[in-house]
Amino acid sequence: MSAETTVYLGTGRRKSATARVRLIAGSGQLSVNDRKFESYFTHDNFVKRAVAPLVTADSREKFDVIVNVAGSGISAQSGAVAHGIARALLKFNPELRVTLKKAGHLTRDPREKERKKAGQPGARKRFQFSKR
Repeated sequence: MSAETTVYLGTGRRKSATARVRLIAGSGQLSVNDRKFESYFTHDNFVKRAVAPLVTADSREKFDVIVNVAGSGISAQSGAVAHGIARALLKFNPELRVTLKKAGHLTRDPREKERKKAGQPGARKRFQFSKR
C-alpha cells in the first residue's frame, strides 16, 4: 500500500459479540474474518441487517468493508457489524448522524443474557414450589 488511504474505524457490539470495522474507500467489497460476507452470514437476512447502514447512507458501492467479529452467534454478530459500520460512517461524515439515528443504526441494543442464579435451574426459572 504505497498510496495514502484513509481508514475509518468503528466498533459495534450486540449481546456478547464485538465487531471491529474498517471502512476504506473502494468498490464495495465486503469481508468478515477473511471470508466473503455471503459465505460468513449464511442467511440473507443477516447480510441485509449487516449492510443496512451502508444502504441507508447510499454508500454501498463507495467503501470496502473489512470486519473482524467474535463472540455470541451469527445473528448477534450481524447486529454488531451493522452497529460498527454505522459508527465508522459517522467518522467519515458526521452529517449522516441524523439519517443513521432516525433509521436506528446508532443505538446499541442493550439486551444481554441474564446470569444464572445459584440454587435455581436458570436465570428466571424456579424449581416448583411445594407447600408441604
